[in-house]
Amino acid sequence: MAADELRGAAARVRLDPVVTGSTTQSPARAGARGWTAVVLLAAAFAVAMLGTTLPTPLYPDYQRLFGFGELMTTVVFATYAVGVAAALLAFGRWSDQLGRRPMLLAGLALSAVSALVFTFAGSTAWLFPGRVLSGLSAGIFTGTATAAVVDVAPAHGRARASLVAAAANMGGLGLGPLLAGVLAEYAPDRLRLCYLVDLGLVVLAVVAVLLVAEPVERARHPRLGPQKIAVPAEMRGAFVRAGIAGFAGFAVLGLFTAVSPAFLGTVLHHTDRALVGVVVLALFAASTAGQVLSARLGERPAMVTGCAGLIAGMALIGVSLPLASLPVLLAGAVVAGLGQGMGFRAGLTALTAAAPAGQRGELTSSYFLVLYVGITLPVIGVGAATTAFGLVRSGVVFAAGVAVLAAVALVLLLRRTGSR
Repeated sequence: MAADELRGAAARVRLDPVVTGSTTQSPARAGARGWTAVVLLAAAFAVAMLGTTLPTPLYPDYQRLFGFGELMTTVVFATYAVGVAAALLAFGRWSDQLGRRPMLLAGLALSAVSALVFTFAGSTAWLFPGRVLSGLSAGIFTGTATAAVVDVAPAHGRARASLVAAAANMGGLGLGPLLAGVLAEYAPDRLRLCYLVDLGLVVLAVVAVLLVAEPVERARHPRLGPQKIAVPAEMRGAFVRAGIAGFAGFAVLGLFTAVSPAFLGTVLHHTDRALVGVVVLALFAASTAGQVLSARLGERPAMVTGCAGLIAGMALIGVSLPLASLPVLLAGAVVAGLGQGMGFRAGLTALTAAAPAGQRGELTSSYFLVLYVGITLPVIGVGAATTAFGLVRSGVVFAAGVAVLAAVALVLLLRRTGSR
């Protein structure tokens, strides 16, 4: 999920592609460039991310059909994050060597296979490879697409192109549940139609990618390998501050993407699948807005404001569950989304700007590893706790835990500011 991934961080700091192979071939010159190319790639980006969140409003239907509970739902969801992290670490550097287009097409191919798996899913076991494939697609596609959008933009518009990429990323993640929810609620064949529509969109995304000129020279003898992870000693303080805030923010994204149908249906008694899509879209739209605001505020003010927003948002979410109040839950999602977006963007920017050039990739890889642990373990914990304590208590404890983490990050940030 998520956002501006590993390659996108590097793209914002190093805007011109670098190739480390011994000799190179000229890039494919034919194809769209400039803002036309930005729009085409952003559309493909949104389609790829849309496919990763299609199952969200359908989890209650899968539960009834295949006979599993909230814990299994969160485990199924978590396999997606495992796929994302694996792809980021295994393939994070490949598009510099092979070119952007081949990696984008590979990501879209995996997205299509994932959609086919869900289309023909006949048991719980099918959901796991479907989610892993979806995660691999996102891990490959997101970083490469963010870099590619910046690569093809006019030189004077690359900062704006980076924000376009962020909007495509989060917008796609938010539109997935909305599309699936609307089709499942108001169209036939609720467990298949959204994936068939997604396959059609993937075909259009492939066409969009093929219409764009390849911006990176391909290495004649590519040196492919996994992305290393490491945190330089002088960066550990900044890494801890950004990591705690990022962990907390991504835990919120994971909670809403995995458990929001249960909150709405079981606790708030709203079973409309389209409504699930609206709530999740509100969260991701707010995250996008938070990232835009972060770029305007600057790193430290945005981090502080983001942590405060997370605390306030989780307070609203925690209150909404015992009150069974949809408006309060929706307000909490928006406030928490703003905080998550601001904190995430500011933390990533601060780390990539301050990291030694030769270790930037290792540092950002470590950062995203923390984020994807945040999107998995807390959500699985909620699923396990629900079995023993129920959704309301588990949700309130989760909200309190995220608020405490955000408060710790906020205190560390304020102490750092005061010591200067």
